Amino acid sequence: MLYLSQAIGRPVLDGNGEAIGKVADLIVAVGDRYPPVTGLVVETDRRGIFLPWSSVAQFDMSGVRLATRTIDIGKFAQRPNEIRLKADLMDKQIVDIDGRKVVRVNDLRLDEIEGRLHLVAVDVGAAGLLRRLGIERRFRTLARNLKVAVPERYIDWEDVDPVETSIASIKLRVPHAGLAELHPADLATIIDQLAPRDRAGVLASLDDEAAADVFEEMEPETQVEVLEDLDPARAADILEEMSPDDAADLVADLSDETREEILALMERDEAEELGELLAYPEDTAGGMMTTEFVALPASLTCAQAIDRLRELEPDAETIYYVYVTDDEDRLAGVLSLRDLIVSRPDAPISAVMIPEPVTVGVLADEDEVAEVVAHYNLLAVPVVDASRHLVGIVTVDDAMDAILPDAWRKRLPRLAGRT
Repeated sequence: MLYLSQAIGRPVLDGNGEAIGKVADLIVAVGDRYPPVTGLVVETDRRGIFLPWSSVAQFDMSGVRLATRTIDIGKFAQRPNEIRLKADLMDKQIVDIDGRKVVRVNDLRLDEIEGRLHLVAVDVGAAGLLRRLGIERRFRTLARNLKVAVPERYIDWEDVDPVETSIASIKLRVPHAGLAELHPADLATIIDQLAPRDRAGVLASLDDEAAADVFEEMEPETQVEVLEDLDPARAADILEEMSPDDAADLVADLSDETREEILALMERDEAEELGELLAYPEDTAGGMMTTEFVALPASLTCAQAIDRLRELEPDAETIYYVYVTDDEDRLAGVLSLRDLIVSRPDAPISAVMIPEPVTVGVLADEDEVAEVVAHYNLLAVPVVDASRHLVGIVTVDDAMDAILPDAWRKRLPRLAGRT
């Protein structure tokens, strides 16, 4: 076992035992589970040179001894699939996939596997800092006498995702694959911790639908910063995948110039829908609602209604409720999926629904909406216009978001299957 901090600065001796320089960096080739060291950069009196691993006879804490008496003094040139451990990883930000957070590299652990050093783990604990300061041994002795533990924390290389721009451009083993598997809320938290220049690489690894899920979990300030940094066409694609209410809230916070540019690139129907939502004051039911809901005509039977749901494959924010409309598209009733499923197939849904459900008007203020949701214990409340046409729904999470303090909002579970 060898740590990078223990290798940097160690002498490099040729086959005759003559010093030719000091270790300046180690090079690993990405692509394997544990990247192998392919060579080292040696700082000589004149310049940095590259020595392949095949030239190394011995490498330990005392330094490097070469197997040859002659060396190629060509200047070092990094290849596309290589990472310099000191320059590209030390002190850089990485994502701890298992821990779901951004951490900083304090040291790197190398182990010998079949005669070659491999990068196996990242040290992100206090021990790595102590080691680099050269006081780890003394501190451990003191800690042992005081019966105090020395904080140690290592992350297996498989659970690491480099995210800084200097590394993101390198062809990694599986670029950001681990991040793509995280829950959108966890990934949003990680993106919030990253420097603006490093967020683009992570989002570039996600498809539009996954990126939209992440955007919906971001803090509003981060949403705006990230979206305005994206290519406008990509931003438009992501907004189209977001739920309309979340997309409208985000678009409303953009600068006028950015908003107009992105809306012009969106699908016409999507842009018009956002435009309609943006017309409502933000603190009203119209400004809080989503237009993703399921509404069926009262003339259907329960069996026909279920078939219609299968055809629609609704991507609604919530289909806990199915809304029923009359011949003039006015809200006539509501039924739960449970009632729909357990009722006789030939029963008309008008006989199963709850008639004249509780509603709120499009201009009802957010406090009124939250009070209705809480008082009637609803998962969503329908929003109607002056003619009682159903124009949207406000879900419980959005209703509570409007009145709860920020600290409590983050604890409130999201709907649409997010747990």
